Amino acid sequence: MAAVKQLIRDFERPSQADFIRGLEATLQESIAYLHHCRPLAVSMQNALRHLKWQMTQLPSALSDTDAKNKLCSAIDTYILEQIELAGKAISLTIQTKISKGDVILTYGYSSLIHKILLDAHTAEKQFRVIVVDGRPWLEGKEQLRRLTKHGIECSYILINALSYMMPEVSKVFLGAHAILANGAVMSRVGTAQVALMARAFNIPVLVACETHKSCERVQTDSIVYNELGNADELVQDSRNGLKKSLLTNWRTKKSLNLLNITYDVTPADLVTAVVTELAILPCTSVPVILRIKPSEI
Repeated sequence: MAAVKQLIRDFERPSQADFIRGLEATLQESIAYLHHCRPLAVSMQNALRHLKWQMTQLPSALSDTDAKNKLCSAIDTYILEQIELAGKAISLTIQTKISKGDVILTYGYSSLIHKILLDAHTAEKQFRVIVVDGRPWLEGKEQLRRLTKHGIECSYILINALSYMMPEVSKVFLGAHAILANGAVMSRVGTAQVALMARAFNIPVLVACETHKSCERVQTDSIVYNELGNADELVQDSRNGLKKSLLTNWRTKKSLNLLNITYDVTPADLVTAVVTELAILPCTSVPVILRIKPSEI
């Protein structure tokens, strides 16, 4: 959004009508470039939809300078309300669910989950964290590094040891890439496995997700829509060191194809509740969120 603000400030056109049309065209080019680099996240799509709606509300008599300032102010307000304040509200809400002596399990890295755990630690809540991680990104290492830096007691395991550690866990906190209209949660690949294991051990699963990540799309699996990562990342194995991987020359094998998907979809029945800035809601309430949120968001 900061880049979009700079684009707006640098843009110039001789008349108001040309300004709006030209800005929309330039913005569309930038969006197309970003999409070419990587598929746009649901939150990015919602933010851009909000910005385009704000552009349609500009009075025709408004000067270029005032229009730029108004759009930049709208971006700042969106960031403040939909991201920063929403994160604080979720953190305060979910802290009420942390009891003394809890063992909280989380998967990979989520900036919102990190904020929640850090705020709970600052509030002198007594708990322990188990960070579950999985290849090929191993993002849990970053979560572990940031939590231990602040003195939070943590354990680190790979996802294949999940069932071994589950008897110790009291709650599962998960982040989300998006929450879909059918209540399914789209998140980093491996999240669905964590939620399924938690259900098997009858452990509550709380998903922290701001409402600006709500999506009208419906999915029951992660095959119909996903993001593909670099297949060569699956070949790399830090345990082998200098040893050659068996998959090094996988491209030469015509019958072999490596699939590195980025997200998976967790069914609504595996999630106990979704914690939003509005309230703690069941996944089935997502259509209500979509209905009460402003149409431009």
